[in-house]
Amino acid sequence: MAREVSTAEHSGIEMVRGKSEARWRSTVRGTSVERIWAEVGKASFAIVSYVTPTGEPRSSGVVYAMRDHRLYLAVAPDSWKARQIRDGQQVAVTVPVRRGGLLSLLVPIPPATVSFHARAMVHAPGSLDVRSVSKKLESLVPEERRAVASILELVPEGMFLTYGIGVSLKAMVDPVASQAHVPIT
Repeated sequence: MAREVSTAEHSGIEMVRGKSEARWRSTVRGTSVERIWAEVGKASFAIVSYVTPTGEPRSSGVVYAMRDHRLYLAVAPDSWKARQIRDGQQVAVTVPVRRGGLLSLLVPIPPATVSFHARAMVHAPGSLDVRSVSKKLESLVPEERRAVASILELVPEGMFLTYGIGVSLKAMVDPVASQAHVPIT
């Protein structure tokens, strides 16, 4: 059977269908899933958004480390995140990716972003050793908090939505050229 290809130019993706296959791939050069994972792995700051048990929206800035395509956050057991995010809950994550190098010190350049949904796994204080997760995570958590921190493990799912990944700074002014949807694999 011949492949049928349709392009969704407004989102920078194309869907490729074969007899029993449907898959998405980015049409924005440089926006491969490998490139996205590398950008998320280099960063250490993200914004996690969630809904509290009473239905209120909440966002928090967090530091994280990545291992095996999972994000790990160490949070104080009495923090909003530890009290409000439940095991198995879906959260939204946005990772700002710094752009512009030295130029960004002279001119305000917005960061590129990688956004995605993730499923939260909550590890009680003391149930997971921060150092066993990642030396990077250990370096981000003050020594006196390591033994008492709750660990949130975020497992990305669905699609990455990127803005400005794999495009020039000049091209970032064009939303069509700057966005890509890439399946999380």
